[in-house]
Amino acid sequence: MMKLPRFRKRTPLVSVVRLEGVIASGGMVRSSALNDAGIAPLIERAFSKGKPSAVALALSSPGGSPVQSSLISGRIRRLSEEKKVPVFAFVEDLAASGGYWIACAADEIFVDPSSIVGSIGVISASFGFHDLLKRSGIERRVHTAGKDKSILDPFLPEKESDVSRLEELQSELHETFIQHVTDRRGSKLSGDDLFTGKFWTGARAVDLGLADGISYLVPKMREKFGEKVRFKTYSRRRGIFARLGTEFGGSLVESLEEKAIKAKYGA
Repeated sequence: MMKLPRFRKRTPLVSVVRLEGVIASGGMVRSSALNDAGIAPLIERAFSKGKPSAVALALSSPGGSPVQSSLISGRIRRLSEEKKVPVFAFVEDLAASGGYWIACAADEIFVDPSSIVGSIGVISASFGFHDLLKRSGIERRVHTAGKDKSILDPFLPEKESDVSRLEELQSELHETFIQHVTDRRGSKLSGDDLFTGKFWTGARAVDLGLADGISYLVPKMREKFGEKVRFKTYSRRRGIFARLGTEFGGSLVESLEEKAIKAKYGA
C-alpha cells in the first residue's frame, strides 16, 4: 500500500526590518536617510518572502519629514492588511516625531524603559540673516511673480503674515499626525498632553498608552510564536565608500544633522 508523504509543519518565520536614522527624502547627501523610495524594497520583501508569521520593526529614529513618515507607515499598513501579517514595533533608542508616526503602523509597540517616545508635533526652524547682510554692506535682490513667492526668506526681515501662514500649515500637519495616532492607538491612549510635542521615557510611554509594554524583539516573538521561531533580517546595504568611511561631504553633513536632532532628546 502506498503511503502519502508526511509534510512537516513550517517553523514560524518573523521578518525583521531595521529602520534607523533621520526620515528625509533621498538625494546625494541623504544616502543614509529613511525614505519610502529607499526602504520600499525591504518592506515589500519582508512581507512577501517565506510567508512570514509576522513582521517586526526594529526602530530607532528621531523623526524628520512628515510626508516620508506617512508614506512609510502607509506602505506597512497596506501590506499588513493585504498579506494578513501582523506588525510589531520594537523601539530602541528613539521613536520620536516621525519615528513614532512609523511606530504607530504596528499593531503593537514595545519599548525599552529608557527609550524616548512621543514628540507628537510639528517644528520648523531657520535663521534670519538680514541684519548681518546690512552690517556687511551686502544688498539682497529678490524679484518674484507672486507676492508670497519669497515667504520666509531668511535674508529678508520676517513678516507677521509669513509666520501666520507657516503656523497654519503646521496646524494642518499636526492635526494629520494626531489623527494617525488616535486611529492606530484609539482607547489605549490616556493623558491630556500627548499631542503637545512632549516626549517621555519608554516606561512612561507605556503608562500613557503610547506603547504596549516593555519587551524586546527576540523574546517577545518567541513568546508569541514559539521557541523555534526563525528570524530573517532586512536592512539597507551601505555603499562601498560608506563602508570604507570615505563618503566625506554627504555623510559628514548627514551625521552632524542627525546628531543635532538626536541631541534634542538627550540621545
